[in-house]
Amino acid sequence: MSYRNILAVASMAAFLFIACSNSRKSTTLQEPSKERTVEDDKADSVLLAYDPAKGDKWIADFVQNLHKKYGFNGNMLVAKDGKILYEKAIGWADYLHRDSLKINSEFELASVTKTFTGTAIMQLVEQGKLSLNDDVKKFYPNFPYDGIKVKLLLSHRSGMMNYVYFIDDIWRKEKRDMKKGVSNQDVMQVIAEKKPNPYTKPDNRFHYNNSNYMVLAAIIEKVTGKPYSDYMMENIFKPAGMKHTHVYSTTVYPKIPVDVVGHDRSWRYSVAQNFLDGPVGDKGIYSTLHDLVLYDKALKNGRLLKKASLDSAYTGHNKAINGHFNYGYGWRIFDGDNGRKVVYHTGWWHGFRHIYVRDVQKNIVIIFLGNLTNGSLLHLDELYKYLKTPIIRKGAYSGSGSLPGSDED
Repeated sequence: MSYRNILAVASMAAFLFIACSNSRKSTTLQEPSKERTVEDDKADSVLLAYDPAKGDKWIADFVQNLHKKYGFNGNMLVAKDGKILYEKAIGWADYLHRDSLKINSEFELASVTKTFTGTAIMQLVEQGKLSLNDDVKKFYPNFPYDGIKVKLLLSHRSGMMNYVYFIDDIWRKEKRDMKKGVSNQDVMQVIAEKKPNPYTKPDNRFHYNNSNYMVLAAIIEKVTGKPYSDYMMENIFKPAGMKHTHVYSTTVYPKIPVDVVGHDRSWRYSVAQNFLDGPVGDKGIYSTLHDLVLYDKALKNGRLLKKASLDSAYTGHNKAINGHFNYGYGWRIFDGDNGRKVVYHTGWWHGFRHIYVRDVQKNIVIIFLGNLTNGSLLHLDELYKYLKTPIIRKGAYSGSGSLPGSDED
């Protein structure tokens, strides 16, 4: 080979090496790796560091009053710009056994689980494994309803009935085992066989119910060939550094292995898990305050989803209620003035009552995980005002979208 040819080959090799290197750098910037590093763990430790002596005094007084006056029992945290302003575990994990809550106690997240299911679906859309326009029948040919697409499930526009009430009614009438959990696949089969009447036609209106996300979890299992719990662990919990978050179903665990018990309205009795704690996706994820902070971080830094997917998830796909409140893909949404966007979700299931608020613009996270369903979380307005976030309570706004007595348009 001549010197000129050798030089040409060497130049081409150098060009290809630089191009590949730049391509890898570009990909890294756009799509952070899901692989955890020592540096990731160190950064998370800094984020979660909290000195009680330096906690926000106003928030401390507010939480104490919420506990004494309104009976809040649970764990709470407020963080801003990557720093925890205040956190507190207050009350009983299990009143019957007088076990106190700890800051790292795992709570059944109830419908906050839906945000994770929505994230998983959007991941699969990014990977080309499904489309928002796919019909449920593509995955479950014996599904008895026509025209129900993935995007309608995500935005609660499928028109389906709520499987919780339907399955509960069947199990009681047929005297089935009320303790043994039923799986998502079991419920899908019952729906195919019984063909319960839908609430309304697909894409007719917003109708929030658990069936939508139970079906989405079943689709995740069918598409990936993995249990919902395994997919979430591998693709969301581990990449986000959530080391204390799990999916627990009574189909696998006769007794859910956590210490926090749900209490319904009073301390007279705790709520026992049963067959309805089998299906997951609409509920079934158990987590902690700190892991939910890490989840917020992983969503913000692009580790779990691309920006375009997040923008779609954070876009209201229904008619706004009271001018501001809407539902996207797995998230409740508050759209304020000047582009102010808050995404959040509430949860209420078997003695647990929560709210998880993420002020995207101001980088504020507010978390209340409660295990006594007494309505205490309806009294957070003053906290929102103190943090200068929108009041996340529909009843606080008029039909025009303004706060009563305010000058808002």
